[in-house]
Amino acid sequence: MASSSASPVPAPPRSRSPLAMAGARFMRNRAALVALVALLLVVLACFAGPLLLPNNAIDNDWSAISVRPTLQGMHWFGTDEVGRDLLVRSLEGGRVSLEVGLLGTFVSGFFGVAYGAIAGYAGGRTDSAMMRIVDMMYAIPYMLIAILMMTLFGRSFYLVVLTISAFSWLDMARVVRGQTLTLRTREFVDAARATGVQPLAIIARHIVPNLIGVVVVYASVTVPGIVLTESVLSFLGLGVQEPMTSWGVLVEDGAQKLEAMPWLLLCPATMLCLTLYCVSFVGDGLRDAFDPKEH
Repeated sequence: MASSSASPVPAPPRSRSPLAMAGARFMRNRAALVALVALLLVVLACFAGPLLLPNNAIDNDWSAISVRPTLQGMHWFGTDEVGRDLLVRSLEGGRVSLEVGLLGTFVSGFFGVAYGAIAGYAGGRTDSAMMRIVDMMYAIPYMLIAILMMTLFGRSFYLVVLTISAFSWLDMARVVRGQTLTLRTREFVDAARATGVQPLAIIARHIVPNLIGVVVVYASVTVPGIVLTESVLSFLGLGVQEPMTSWGVLVEDGAQKLEAMPWLLLCPATMLCLTLYCVSFVGDGLRDAFDPKEH
């Protein structure tokens, strides 16, 4: 006798969010995944290494002055002319450079996204006027402004971040503005506008959330640019000042003593290049993950 109970209906396949699909595509990119692991190890070493190593970035070891890289005394990267451990100084400098890169990217990204989204959504004369301001900012010699600000207000960590962020938001604003011009004509924006939602609320609730992929990808490109800019400023003597150090400061100091103590340049420069390469590979992986058509 046939059973009167109905057979269970199979559940429909669970749909995956765009973020989950982007994450799956990123995990399949082996180069980007390896670069991400290496980058996390560098970040972990820069922030936790100085706390675990026995040497200090400021203390002098007068028994080990200008020592080449060696396993003795834990001076794996060697010491400088006053006996300071280069490994700890490189990790401390990496922490400062990474903090400048992340904080500068956050500040410039926040302002660039807000500026570009408002300009793109407003359109018309407002958009034209706001983008002309961006064009005028591009025409200002960045290095001249940096030198002027450092000369007038002195060198400090937050002033370096502010100086770099003052011009780093321009590219983000242009990218966001172009994407917003497309999003503002979509049906969900028209529906929100028809129900009486205010323009700023539409930008915050409907435009910006749909720009997350573009913002994340472009932020991954901005971080190495800001780190490299800080290194250039420090190399020119316009970056952070003692006792704080950064990779740019160490590279500038090592370049002056290249013939006598080449390890003072090679060690921090290698860490800087490794970090920039890893961030670049991660950025390429994020671009392919969020926009597979670019692959």
